[in-house]
Amino acid sequence: MSTVVRPYGDTTGDGMVQLSFTLPLPADKRGEGAALQLAGKMGVDPAMVVHSRALGGQHTFFVVYGRVNHLVEPGKVVVAERDYPLLSAKEINAAIRARLRRKLVVVGACIGTDAHTVGIDAILNVKGIAGEKGLEYYRECRVLNLGAQVSVPELVEQARAEKADAVLVSQVVTQRDAHLHNTREMSAAFREAFPAARRPLLVVGGPRFDEMMAPELGVDRIFGRGTTPREVASYLVHAVGAR
Repeated sequence: MSTVVRPYGDTTGDGMVQLSFTLPLPADKRGEGAALQLAGKMGVDPAMVVHSRALGGQHTFFVVYGRVNHLVEPGKVVVAERDYPLLSAKEINAAIRARLRRKLVVVGACIGTDAHTVGIDAILNVKGIAGEKGLEYYRECRVLNLGAQVSVPELVEQARAEKADAVLVSQVVTQRDAHLHNTREMSAAFREAFPAARRPLLVVGGPRFDEMMAPELGVDRIFGRGTTPREVASYLVHAVGAR
């Protein structure tokens, strides 16, 4: 792998990028000029507006294409690597039986005002996602999906009542960092309600989480976009067995 790379647009290493944004300006020449000015301040030079669309009367969506001179060093990129084996469904069930000698109890929900259950349903429901069945499919898992707009106190009480091994929370709404505030509130509530040795695993997921922020948010694991049920199930087996 090359130690330094540049964006690819039309030819290798030409530095061409495409970005989109919305400005609170009408869709006219001045609006396009403002979009190009913003692109220039972001280091896109030369830049051109390749698409624009009015959003109501006073906002415009722009797509800008142009060249940047920035270089990327892949060797210095820090990411949350998977530090556990990816198991098959048969292996996951066998591991739960061997380590717990009972079913693995999972409680899931969307907390706060978040009503978007697509993510939590994809991980928990039998139908799953991307050709993989959700955690309800696993014989050795007992899953309770609380659905949307669940309050943190209700989630804590349900986890206590079910004697949950893991709590999975999905957050899609991110306006004003709602996903971060909700996660911190949730983790604080569980730490107050449970002794450290009895606290369930706290796992959150959503398209705009930074997977490196788990310690800062007080949770055990963060999963980003593209996560599959098997990845989550494999993690739970690994983490519960390590406790």
